[in-house]
Amino acid sequence: MKQNRKHLFLALLALFLFRSLALADTPQADSPAVRPRAADKVSAVKEALPMARVTKDTKITAVMQDPLFGDWGRLLFPVDPAYWDGDTLGTLRLAWYSHIRPERTVEIVNALRDRAAAGEQVFYDIYTEAEKAADPRKRDTGLFIFRGRPGARAAIVNAGGGFAYVGAMHDSFPHALELSKKGYNAFALIYRPGTQSACEDLARAIAFIHEHAAELDIDARGYSLWGGSAGARMAAWLGVHGTEKFGEKAYPLPVAVIMQYTGLAEVTGREPPTYNCVGTADSIAPWRVMARRVKAIRANGTDAEIEIFEGLSHGFGLGEGTVAAGWLDRAVRFWERQKYAPDA
Repeated sequence: MKQNRKHLFLALLALFLFRSLALADTPQADSPAVRPRAADKVSAVKEALPMARVTKDTKITAVMQDPLFGDWGRLLFPVDPAYWDGDTLGTLRLAWYSHIRPERTVEIVNALRDRAAAGEQVFYDIYTEAEKAADPRKRDTGLFIFRGRPGARAAIVNAGGGFAYVGAMHDSFPHALELSKKGYNAFALIYRPGTQSACEDLARAIAFIHEHAAELDIDARGYSLWGGSAGARMAAWLGVHGTEKFGEKAYPLPVAVIMQYTGLAEVTGREPPTYNCVGTADSIAPWRVMARRVKAIRANGTDAEIEIFEGLSHGFGLGEGTVAAGWLDRAVRFWERQKYAPDA
């Protein structure tokens, strides 16, 4: 009997020691050993994703709700659903725009997802929480960054949409992505519709890239403003009137404005160097209006160019697969030849 009790005692003691050692090696819920690191959080998000890579068949709502994009995934598409149509990336349509290329849409979304998954910040708020509380429409603004070389020059690209919506997926994201491939740091602005509010948001974006140039690792000197349709008007107006006209302190003017398909006719004599392109079949932005404006800018002694593409309608974007293909390369060369002071 004594021998059996001894064996039972030893067995219980061994079990107790084993459990103690196991518990000692198991991190507890409130232990620092199990607090997720930033990299672990990214991995967890990756594992939770409903898709590894988006395709033309990916639902637009799935992209909007992608955990990698957080709250700003919805800003990849027009906030007002009345201006876009389609269920998938391959069927996306935007009001007033032609030549939307599904493969480009897919490339843009995957590029942003890849960078977000790698831990990069790809979206920046331009307004504080207090400012957004005072004006809830400011919650629908911000800057998407398409990074180029560290320390390289910057461009801000503004999509059109008739000042009713922001057609970024066709009219600014593709441009920004191509500029980043060339090494530039390109920002695509999501702004509040309306002429005044849109220009105020662009003024804030210009202020943002100058005030945060060091942390963004960009060169804000010699920056350029790009835009199509309504976005081209924004670029032109800020290029002439400056940020102080729209509620910000004065920041340097752009060294070049790149404009696509807009019927802006006014010339003040203070225009920066301006590149333009438009199609002859554009019923919204007549090419003759743009040509006359370019002629007037040149008459004031300022560098200006225009390319007129036979048969193209409004909103051709990058012009891929059309007679306008390659215009962005020529616009970049136009920007590059503009001189600016080192401290500008």
